[in-house]
Amino acid sequence: MPTDHLSVTFAALADPTRRAILARLSQGEASVTELAKPFDLSLPGISKHLKVLQRAGLITQSRHAQWRPCRLEGTRLKEAADWVGEYRRFWDESFERLDDLLQDLIKEENKKNGDQGRNDDGQD
Repeated sequence: MPTDHLSVTFAALADPTRRAILARLSQGEASVTELAKPFDLSLPGISKHLKVLQRAGLITQSRHAQWRPCRLEGTRLKEAADWVGEYRRFWDESFERLDDLLQDLIKEENKKNGDQGRNDDGQD
């Protein structure tokens, strides 16, 4: 995924109202009026948020006669999640190395203090 797509996706996700709209759409399609109900925003205000989400490829809006339902599009969300997942692996591996180091330091400290026969909570 090119970086510009990621930038647009993350910019769209940066707003809490847009994240709430996506959360609602994860339950199924909804009209602009339905999406506006939980917010203290006008229909034009919600429409601006929807345009940002559409430009990011996170939602689509179709037309069925007068009804124009919005629908969640998962492809860009998956791409963003995959990108974040790469960093999650980095942190998981970093924490594992840190845990190993801490365990080694505890063992060394126990050896210095002659506490080899004690378990981690200091009891025999």
